[in-house]
Amino acid sequence: MATLTQDEKIINYVKDTNLQHIAIIMDGNRRWAKQKGLPSAFGHKKGVDSLKTIMRACDDFGIKYLTVYAFSTENWNRKQEEVDFLMDLLGKTLQNELQEMHENGVVINFIGDIKRLNPKLQEILAHSVEVTKNNTGVRLQIAFNYGSRDEIVHAVKCIAQKVKNSEIDIDDINEDLISDSLYTKNIPDPDLLIRTGGEMRISNYLLWQIAYSEFFVTKTLWPDFDKSALADAVEEFHSRQRRFGK
Repeated sequence: MATLTQDEKIINYVKDTNLQHIAIIMDGNRRWAKQKGLPSAFGHKKGVDSLKTIMRACDDFGIKYLTVYAFSTENWNRKQEEVDFLMDLLGKTLQNELQEMHENGVVINFIGDIKRLNPKLQEILAHSVEVTKNNTGVRLQIAFNYGSRDEIVHAVKCIAQKVKNSEIDIDDINEDLISDSLYTKNIPDPDLLIRTGGEMRISNYLLWQIAYSEFFVTKTLWPDFDKSALADAVEEFHSRQRRFGK
C-alpha cells in the first residue's frame, strides 16, 4: 500500500473531522522584525506573505473558511505611524493581490466596524468583496477594526431596535438570533482557533463564536508560520476528542 503524502494525510484529517473553519490570531510580526533588527513594517509585510501561504494551504487541504485577526479595535492605541502603515498595507495588498485571489476562487469578506476607516480604504474593501462574491474557493474573513465585545454590543443594539420597533418580541431572542446579528452571520463557528507567537490569551477575538472551538497555540511567530505549521495544527486537531459539553 502506497504511503500517503503529507498533503493527502492532512486532507484525510480534514474530511474525517469535518474541519471547515479555522480562525487565526496572527501574532508576532513586530517581534519577528525586532529579532532581525528591522523596523516593524518589515514584519507586517512578511506577515502578508504568510497569509497568502496559509490561504493556499487551506485550499490544498480542503478547508473552506479562514478568518484572520488583522486589526483590532484596540490597535488604534498604537503609534499613529504604525496605524497609518497598517491601513495603507491593507489597501495596497488588496489592490496588488485581488486579481490573483479572484483567479484562485477566494471569496473575500470583512468583519468589524469598517465605517471608521477612511472612505478610500472603504471603497477598496467594498470593491474586493464585490469582485469575489460569486467565487467558490476559500472564504477569507478579514477581521479589521474588529473587537468581539464591540461586535456583541452592536448585535444587542440591533436586537433592541427590533424589539422597540415591534418587529420581534423579547421572547424571540435566542442564541440563533444573536448569532444572526453578529458580523459573522452565515459563517459557521470556527472549529479550530490558532494563535501564533505563544501568547495564551484570546485578545477580544470571536468570543461568542469560539464557545466550543479547539485552541492551538504555537510559539512560532506569524511571519514564520507556513503550510507545514498549519498541517501540524490540523494533525493536533485530529487527535482531539470534541465533546461539546457532553
